[in-house]
Parts: sequence; structure tokens; C-alpha cells
Amino acid sequence: MNNSLLLEIGVEELPAIPFLKELPNIKSKFQKILEERRLEADFEFFYTPRRLVLFSKNFPSHARDITEEIYGPPLEVALKNGEPSKAGIGFLNKVGAKNIEELDRAYKNDKEVLLFKKDIKGEACESLIEGVVVEFLESLSFGKCMRWGSLRSEFIRPIRWILALFGEKVLELEAFGIRSKRYTFLHRSISYEPKNIESISEYFSSLSEGGVVLDAKKREEIIREGVAKIEQEEGVSVELDKELLEEIVAITESPKPLLGSFDEEFLELPPEVIITSMKEHQRYFAVYKDGALTNRFVLTSNSLSKDQSKVTTGNEKVLRARLSDALFFYKNDLKNGLDSKGLESILFLKDLGTLGDKRDREVAIALELFDRYEKKICKESGVEENELRFLVERAVKISKADLLTEMVYEFTELQGIMGYYYAKAANEHELVQKALKEQYLPTGESSPLPSNIFSSIVALSNKLDNLLALFSIGMIPTGTKDPFALRRAALGVLRIIKNLGVSFELNSVIKSLSGEYRDFEIKNLEDFMLERIYSIYKDTNPSIIKAVLETKERDIKKIDEKIEALKSLLSGDNAKEIFSTFRRVANITKDVDISKELKIDPTLFDSEYEEKLFREFAYIDESSFKGAKEELEALFSLKERLDLFFDNVMVNSENEKIRENRKNLIATIYSSFRKFADIKEITI
Repeated sequence: MNNSLLLEIGVEELPAIPFLKELPNIKSKFQKILEERRLEADFEFFYTPRRLVLFSKNFPSHARDITEEIYGPPLEVALKNGEPSKAGIGFLNKVGAKNIEELDRAYKNDKEVLLFKKDIKGEACESLIEGVVVEFLESLSFGKCMRWGSLRSEFIRPIRWILALFGEKVLELEAFGIRSKRYTFLHRSISYEPKNIESISEYFSSLSEGGVVLDAKKREEIIREGVAKIEQEEGVSVELDKELLEEIVAITESPKPLLGSFDEEFLELPPEVIITSMKEHQRYFAVYKDGALTNRFVLTSNSLSKDQSKVTTGNEKVLRARLSDALFFYKNDLKNGLDSKGLESILFLKDLGTLGDKRDREVAIALELFDRYEKKICKESGVEENELRFLVERAVKISKADLLTEMVYEFTELQGIMGYYYAKAANEHELVQKALKEQYLPTGESSPLPSNIFSSIVALSNKLDNLLALFSIGMIPTGTKDPFALRRAALGVLRIIKNLGVSFELNSVIKSLSGEYRDFEIKNLEDFMLERIYSIYKDTNPSIIKAVLETKERDIKKIDEKIEALKSLLSGDNAKEIFSTFRRVANITKDVDISKELKIDPTLFDSEYEEKLFREFAYIDESSFKGAKEELEALFSLKERLDLFFDNVMVNSENEKIRENRKNLIATIYSSFRKFADIKEITI
């Protein structure tokens, strides 16, 4: 008989960030464990910082019954003269049967074989639930975990209680040294004592009355409503940062948004400093008025106190202390200015010298990139060549100077951003200021890109040095490990180049820049970067990308043009029909060496279909096109002519010369396609 099931795992406060990373996997992991034990059921998952809760309204009392089928040897082997052979007797012993008559027959691999069927009754959920809970908890992956007491098992935080109810009955189980009991804990503002629970309905009502909002969606709704009320009453706007909101939902059981403030003198700080102090360290939301940051903030209380003024005052004191330190650092840094001389005394990595050495390598990369794209940079910036070259060098030379500042020492996430403010205070050129701010962009797959080509050059110099330097000393990412974020750096280079629309031939660029580094296998870095291309075109058929890369094209601009052209031309409803023709072209000529010159003799044509196909292709081959898409469209237009050719012409003629001539014609068309993609690799 089915009944409601409630499992509550009580823990010490969960750290939000590692928990939220695992959150998307929790339901599927529990579902899989249930299915493996044949305890299929729909369930809901709830959480607060102190509990993980799984609830099913209709949970089976027993695992599902199954019939196990065990196949034996073929009859011709199992029986000799109507009696069991050694193989037959062996199978009987294996399945615990007394004679052949107990066994069924079945067909497997076109042979009649022995079949043993065994009905297996499902075990009671009471006997299975402990294994379910233990395996579920052990399956959760939070990164760093803890041990406590004498246990060898690890979990993200110590487990303090377990409540397991099947209807009104407590299911006895033990996990991580804790035995299940009939109690839970309410909000600490209500009580520190355990609350006895008689039924599942009482559990939910007790938590609700005891100050615990179990549903995370409801907690988010409470926060949003509270913030909206503050906005309406105060005439301000609150920046509800999505990640911060998720974190606050995860660390509260009864959230209440409150409005706090800090001294206006701290608005002298760059907005990013104030926001970082509030968001990263205190989990406050920034408050704006008329588009400008104000000296107010929204905190989220987890207290049930009727008088929340003490909560607000306490948070204001903490923030004031942080902002006071930040203002002190900021003023000191402004006095000292941007000076990168101290970088020579800071080790970058063993075998790669100091940060000063890294800076110098980046300068060399930036100047070479400037020479490659000089015309585009000059045209876009409107600055004379000599001055622009100096500015590029200047920007890279001081790009890491803010790493020496007190502010970045305290707030490492503000590197680059503080360089921008200090460069602005020092009246550096606007291009230099912006380049310092954008030098680490993009920071992820969906992160913004540098806003202009000048900043892009500075950003590329940083990323390319990281890649070249680490590969030169063999620090190549393996598996999921990538401590120096080289995959992100490679993806960043590709995204920037794609955005700029400039030629960037991987092999030649890497070779050209590698002179400053130890010798290493350039192809390894080239392949590593090409693997990242798939991440740029997530909405593109992967086989199209592979087909383009198979052509050995290594210019990022041309790769992009070819992928986009093929993607566009193969997006129609008739894509499969079109490509079936051209895949046939590739298959017919697979034994033709297209790297050699293919001679086509029109005098050997004995069909109008050959002649017309040849003429139409020759016209396309001799035409000039504006881009990859236009040329591919022209080649695809040969479909009808190719279909007529295949329907009316025997390619594999008995005449060797005619056969070779026809194959050369088709292979030449295939070769023209292969400039863009290897047709054989595309699957639609």
C-alpha cells in the first residue's frame, strides 16, 4: 500500500555557493537511486540552510515486482539424446532448477535456447530506505567536505538529525552515525529544542508556524516582494543580482529585506568597490536613484524579531568598517599612482619568471598584434600610428600595476577595474584607461567582450601569453583540471578574434609569437584552441564545425565564415535532400586522390548530362564571389544538375578512360566543396 514519505536530513548551516552548484543534480541523483531499487515515485525537494527535505505524496510500500530472465545454452548444446548434457546440467545448477522441464524456451541470436524465469518480489521500502538515504548523501558532490567525530565518511557539513516518516510511522535508519528520530528543529528565533513530529502534515505545519519557509521559491518571492515595497516607499531602485539572490535564498529560513545606509563620504569610492564590499563580503543589494549609486543598501535579515533595528544597525557598522578600510586604501593608491616597477620582485610561476617578465612578454605580443592590425586600429581610433603604437605599449606596461596596490590586495576581484580608475586619475589616454578595465575580458562564455580593437589587443596579449607560457613549460590542462584557466583563455582569444573579424591564422600566429618561450609542440596548442571552437557555436550542428576543421583551415576568420555559411544554407527544410546529393558526390570519389591535379577531357563525354554539369561547374569555378556563403550557394545550385547526372550516367563505366574522366569531374566538384568543409563529416 502506497503512502506519503518524508525524509529530512538536518545539517549545520550549508555553505551556499558549493551547495548551489550541486543543487541542479540533487533531484536526478535521488531519482536514479530510487529507480535502481525499483521504488519509482514522484517527489519534491526542498531545502533551507539547515535541512535537505525529500517528500513524496505517493511512495510505494514495496519495490516493484519483476521477473528475472536468465538465458542458457542453445538446446543443441544443452541436450544430448533428449537428456541434459554437461552444459545443460551446469545451467540447471546455476539457476537452482531440478530438471529441464522447469525451464522455458526462447530464441536468441536465431537459436533456440534454454530460459529460466524467476519471479522476484519487491522488498519492503522499510528495509531499503536506509540504503537509499546513505547512497543519496554519498552521491552528492560539493567539493571540499568535512569529517566529524570518529567517522570516516565525509559530507559538506555535519549531519545532526534525520527524520524519516512513512505516513505516521518512523522508518528506522542510520546514516553518518545518526539514527532517525521523530523530531525536527524549528527556526532558532523560536526554539533551540527538538520539535516532536507525529505526522507528515504536522511536520509541514510545525515548520510554517515555527518560522521556517521550506520552499526556496517562496523565500525568493518574499525577498522580491520586500524589495519591491522598499523601492516603492523610498523611490529608489534595487539591483537584484541573480547570483546574489540565489545565495541569499540558500542561507535564510525566514528572509526579510531591510533598508540600511552608510555615510555619503564613502561615495567617493569607485562604485565597483562599494558594490563588491556589499555583495561579495556582506551579501547586500546595491540601491540606485536616478541611475546613480546611493549610500543605501538592502540587507536580508533571517531573524524573526519584531524589532529589526538592531539587525540593521549591526550590518551598517560592519559595512562602515569595510568601506573605511577601502577608502583608506584608495587614497593611498591615488597618492602612489600606477607604477609597475615592483612587478620584478613578484614571482609569476616557476620557470616563467616574475610578473615583470610576464609584462614584458605581453608588451612584445601586443606590439606584434598592433603591426598585424595597424590599419584597422588606426581607422577605428582616429589616432596617428606613432602615437597609437606608444599607447598600446603604455597600456600593456601598466596593465598589471594595480596588482601592487593596496586596494587590489584587499579586493582581488577588482584587478583591472582599479587600474582603470587609477589611470583615469593620472590622466592617462582614454584608450589606455579603457584597455586596463577590459584587459581580462571575456571572463566566460557569455561574458562581455572588449569594446574596441585597442582594448582587444591588450586583452589578447594577456591571454596569449598565458597560453604560450604555460604550454611552453608543459602545464597543459588534463581532464577536468585547469588551474590556470587556459580553456577560458583560449575561448576568450577565439571570441575576441571572431568579434573583430580579422584574419588570425593560428599556426602562423603561434609560431610568430613563440620566440619568447621555450620550444614546445605548437600543434598541441593549436589543437587545444580549436577544441574550444565548438563552445562558440553552441546552436550549430557539431558535425558542420568538424567538417570545416577537417579542411585544415586554421584562419579563425575564415573558419567562422565557413561555419556560418554552411549553417545558414543547411537550415532549410530541404537540407537533408540537398545534402544526400553531395554526400553521394563524396562517396563516389573516395578513392580519388584530390590532392593531385585532376584532368577532365570534355571529348570523352558521351552524354548531354555530363556536358551540362561540366559547363555549369566550370562557370561557377571561374566566377568570383564576395564571400563563402555566395560561393557555397553557387555550388549547392548544382544539385539538380548532379541528380540528373547520377540518374542518367553510369559513373563506373567499363571503359577505363571514361570511368576515370567521370570520377575526375565529380571529384573536382567535391574538391571545390572541400575548400569549405568535408561533406563526409556532416550529418543532418
